[in-house]
This record gives sequence, structure tokens and C-alpha cells, in this order.
Amino acid sequence: MSRDQSKLVYASTHEWADIQEVEGVRYATIGVSAFAIEQLNDLVYMDLPEVGREVNAGDELGEVESVKAVSPLYSPVTGEVVEVHSELPDELEQLNSDPYDFGWIAKIRLTSDSGIENLLSFDDYQRQCSESA
Repeated sequence: MSRDQSKLVYASTHEWADIQEVEGVRYATIGVSAFAIEQLNDLVYMDLPEVGREVNAGDELGEVESVKAVSPLYSPVTGEVVEVHSELPDELEQLNSDPYDFGWIAKIRLTSDSGIENLLSFDDYQRQCSESA
């Protein structure tokens, strides 16, 4: 299944969230946008959050390191980390070609709507990226 970028919501810090409801519980799959990956270039390391960790929208989840810089990864939502993509740090090169499917970082069970109102639609996020490019 291919994730439709236009259906995702985005943080101004370049993380995306795919929010889905499963049996009455909302989950957000989190990743880093193609724009951010392109800007970072040559990724060499990623630090993932721990399963069970509680995060608030805007909290640092981990970090990604490229040959150019180390950048924090932020949670766009509030909840509990229920799964991480443990294969991702060993296959960072795949983020360049597949940031929205293979490139997911973590799944968070939402415990609050806090922060969701600050997330951007696809069109608003594209506008932000074109203004900063």
C-alpha cells in the first residue's frame, strides 16, 4: 500500500503524520518528509524513540544525522510510542527513494488531540517548502 502524501498532515519541522483509526483507537504513523531528506542529503545515522515512551506534540523523538548536520526529529502528535521501524537506521539510503512508505519512523497511539490543530495540510506544507527553498 502506497501512502498518499496529499492525505498526510505535516509539522512545520518537516515530519509527516498519517493518522488512522483502528477499532476506535487513533494511531499516527510518523516519518520525515521528502523535502527534509533532500535538504539533509547523505544520511548516516538515525536515533529512534523507545517503545512505551510518552510524547507531547513538539517533543523531540530522536535525531537524524547527515554528513552536513544533526537534526532533531519532533513528534507532531501527543501519545505513546507503540512501534518503531527498527530496520530503518540500517537502511537509511531507502529514505531517499521511499520516505512515505518504507521511511516511517514510529507509530504513536494518540492520547490527546494536542498539537493536531497546528499541523499543515499537504498544500500548506508545499507552500512552506517552496518559500524556504
